[in-house]
Amino acid sequence: MVDIMTQEQRSRCMAAIRSRDTKPDMVVRRFLLLKGLRYRVNNHKLPGLPGVVKKYKTVIFIDGCFWHGHDGYKYYRLPKTNVDFWRHKITMNVARNYSNNVDLKLAGWLVIRIWECEI
Repeated sequence: MVDIMTQEQRSRCMAAIRSRDTKPDMVVRRFLLLKGLRYRVNNHKLPGLPGVVKKYKTVIFIDGCFWHGHDGYKYYRLPKTNVDFWRHKITMNVARNYSNNVDLKLAGWLVIRIWECEI
């Protein structure tokens, strides 16, 4: 199947996808604040750039179902165009998540991953 957008249109659409301050991120942050928990956002000193870091040595990642390959999500499927590219990209994201989890756990952090569809 051929992409219905030109390369410039597709590039503009993909560039508009944010990685920070997304709606799921904001929902989790509001919940934590309402519970009286203080946190930092996007700590650059930790592997994986966790979305929320609490003082209790806990990091929380809010993962998008598509970008992080959520197999349990009923609407998850690869795009019909450029399948090899997307399969490789999502596989590498999953591998990077695993590596970051291992690194953080070895450093004594509790890692919590929340799927976008669970929020």
